[in-house]
Formats: sequence, C-alpha cells, structure tokens
Amino acid sequence: MQGTSFSGINWVAFGIIDPNTGKIVNDADKGLSASGVVLVDGDGQGATTANITGLESAGQKQYANNKAKRTTHGAQAPQVALTMLDMPFEYGQKMKGYVSDGKGGYVLKGGNKPNVAMLICSSDYWGNAMYDAFANGELIEAGHNHATNTNNEADYNSTYTYSGLAPILDNVFIDPTTGQQQPYKQFASADKGFDEAAMLAEVFGGYKDDGTFANHGKVTSSTFTPTNQDPQHPTQA
Repeated sequence: MQGTSFSGINWVAFGIIDPNTGKIVNDADKGLSASGVVLVDGDGQGATTANITGLESAGQKQYANNKAKRTTHGAQAPQVALTMLDMPFEYGQKMKGYVSDGKGGYVLKGGNKPNVAMLICSSDYWGNAMYDAFANGELIEAGHNHATNTNNEADYNSTYTYSGLAPILDNVFIDPTTGQQQPYKQFASADKGFDEAAMLAEVFGGYKDDGTFANHGKVTSSTFTPTNQDPQHPTQA
C-alpha cells in the first residue's frame, strides 16, 4: 500500500553542485564532505519543518465565444521554507555562500550563490519513504532572531529559504512524455522499480553513496505506526 499523505521528516540531505559540470563537489574543503553529500542528523541536529510551495499554481482560463476554452499553466517555481533544530555552522556558511576571512569572520560572497541540491525524506501513512528532490537551487538565511532568557530559555532555530532552479545536467528531472526538464521531482520507495542509488545519483550529480544513507534509508511499516489509523485501511503487516 502506498499513500499521498505524509508523516514527519526523516531527514534532509544537501550537496553543493559544480555550476559548470552539474556534478557533486566531492571535496571536503570546496564542498560539504569528501563524498559531496551531508545528511544533517547529528546530536541535537536535524530538520524541524520543510514547507514546500510553488509546485503548481491555478491555471489561467482563456475564453472564446463566451466560453472557457482552455487553461494555461505557468512553470513550476518550487520554494522550501526550511527550519533546522540546528545546522552545523560550516555547512550553513558554505551553502549560503559566505566565505571565511581566516580569523573567525564570514562575509557573504559577491556574485552567484552556490548551487545546492537538496533531498527531503518523509513517510507516507503506510510507512513508505517519500522523497522531495531538488537537483539545483539556492539557499538563503534572511535573518536571525535573538531574545533574552528569562525563567524560560529563549531559543532560535535557524530558518532558511530554498529556491529550486532548473537542474544543471540536461538529462535529469525529465518529463519522459515531452522531454521537458523540471526543477522538482518526487520519488516513492514503494513504487515499482524504485532505485535508491539511481535517485541519489540523479539528485546529487553522480553521487555514489559512501554509507551516508546506510542508517537513514527507506522507512518500513515494521518500524512506523500511523498515528490516526483508518480502520478501513489497517497497517500493513
């Protein structure tokens, strides 16, 4: 069984993409890690919310002979409002395009922002992994909020806005019926033919899993229990 409702966030992974080749930057200094990809799930770290908008918009009706004859649709313009319980400082600075002065200071680099690929993994009602994929985009952090501690601690979870862009590689995120490329792709682990390695390579520009996803792979119904079980659709055994 496979559904279209979602439960929770299992993880969010990132990678910096070379703007010239479309390939993952698999260098710990120039990119995010030696393999190119990081999955933020350390002690006290992880994603709190990932709200995606702009996948579609209502069509614009066109009229003739006093009747609605057809509808036109604009291009996808995906955007993700991302809240992190904590983001490792180095990763955040690199993805936003801040550069170090070598003395502990970071400033926003002029020119183009880094090209960032992002993969969000959640679960459907039945416990199958569902993936929201972006092969290219830009990440910004618009501001910081600070407040005084009182008898309650004033915490701030970092908030980012990710804007999806067209993939750099020409052969990914393609509509097989028209050949048109899109900035967003959804994967479902329960779908026939699902290939996790192929998905990772497509989203992250040729990335080969080095074990980063070994303990964060597909969620199964044996380890996931729906919160409001529908008696007409019991959990799979």
